[in-house]
Amino acid sequence: MTVATHPAGRTVEHLGRGPLDRDELAAVVARDIPRGSFVNLGIGQPTMVADHLAADSGVVLHTENGMLGMGPAAHGDEVDPDLTNAGKIPVTELPGASYFHHADSFGMIRGGHLDVCVLGAYQVSERGDLANWHTGAADAIPAVGGAMDLAIGAKEVFVMMTLFAKDGTPKVVPECTYPLTGLACVSRIYTDQALFHIDSGGVTVLETYGATVAELASRLDVTVHRLGDG
Repeated sequence: MTVATHPAGRTVEHLGRGPLDRDELAAVVARDIPRGSFVNLGIGQPTMVADHLAADSGVVLHTENGMLGMGPAAHGDEVDPDLTNAGKIPVTELPGASYFHHADSFGMIRGGHLDVCVLGAYQVSERGDLANWHTGAADAIPAVGGAMDLAIGAKEVFVMMTLFAKDGTPKVVPECTYPLTGLACVSRIYTDQALFHIDSGGVTVLETYGATVAELASRLDVTVHRLGDG
């Protein structure tokens, strides 16, 4: 089984830290984005990753509404109503930022020019299938946006979500029960309680936050491995 490397070379249990809040989780995602990457941040929690990227990271942020070189969220006098991300949140621009047509933006996505995208999700299967646009509920409002394009167009798909729904059911599942966004596209899952890597060998826990691997495994319906198993 091939899994991503981890600085410690093993699964790390952070028992004195967690579950993570949204800012802490965004910082963990930002930490793991390779230097110099071209990255798209999905609507919702993923947009917070922009606030945690180091100034010298070389990461270039892309938005579906036509911008390269997006900076952190804008506040106060920084707010320009004409300068927003795809979620309509006011953002800043970094030196060298550029603007282009919406169609060109999707051409970049579909052409395989993004190294990483970070998306929210309702469910991710143990094979890396992604469900993030519709719960199937009669009163739900579907919101696919560019997720289907990003799921197959980006070289790496990171998911950022809570590990458990409000009713306590896990979001990492054997099979997605919600309508699918993409098949076998997710490689990393970042949650408030654990960080997972997914490949052909299944689900590997890289880090936990506030719980042991055994404790989390007892609440999941998928088999999870420790880094280095097998």
